[in-house]
Amino acid sequence: MDTLIVERSGGIVTVTMNRPDKKNAADMTMWRELQATFREIADRRDDRVVVLTGAGGSFCSGADLGDPATVELHHLPRMRLIHSVAVALHRLPQPTIAKVGGVAAGAGCNMAFGCDLIVASEDARFSEIFSQRGLSVDFGGSWLLPRLIGLHRAKELAFFADILSAADVAAFGLVNRVVPADELDDFVEAWATRLAAGPPLALSMTKAVLNNSIAPSIEHALEVEGYAQSVNFGTQDAGEAMRAFIEKRPPTFTGR
Repeated sequence: MDTLIVERSGGIVTVTMNRPDKKNAADMTMWRELQATFREIADRRDDRVVVLTGAGGSFCSGADLGDPATVELHHLPRMRLIHSVAVALHRLPQPTIAKVGGVAAGAGCNMAFGCDLIVASEDARFSEIFSQRGLSVDFGGSWLLPRLIGLHRAKELAFFADILSAADVAAFGLVNRVVPADELDDFVEAWATRLAAGPPLALSMTKAVLNNSIAPSIEHALEVEGYAQSVNFGTQDAGEAMRAFIEKRPPTFTGR
């Protein structure tokens, strides 16, 4: 694959997003490869636990909005492709661990939060960056955040789009553990090894009943997100946000 490294050992499959020069921002190729990889893992009985991480010191900085292929695809079909990745991750029968070092922003942030367990290094940074780009939350953020931390705190993260340290995110209750950067690999390997040695069907059923304990479905939430984001991409504010990002200045939003 062009954008992922998939490694297997002892029942642990590690999926590494591999665009380090872009802080592992997901272009259309990566979205398609993630979709295919998650669907393949779901059907493999020998894959007992999934570790999702990023190469080069970052987890994932979100969708690559500068990807030429993104421009060629209408917003709603593109959002539905991205959402299919979120659903595939959510529906994996195996336990999933996000191993987060460096930046996890936008869709990358919600990709981490969409895993069953999240372990972050002390230098990790998280942001629901969307509003700073003139956009609304996606990759399941509208479904995940209220369930993880409650509606008011979810709105705080989504409205202000602040960059949060690992300690900040831990205080919100959004990660399971924060460990020193040089201990991240060993800690996640230890957890993954314990899960891989556990009862696969029981863990899968436990995951399923916990995920099904709250309605409505993530698919419904993602469809609503897709329509909202498609409208956002057509606004002047989104264009202004992209220009401001490139020009390294604060955006000026006009509501158009």
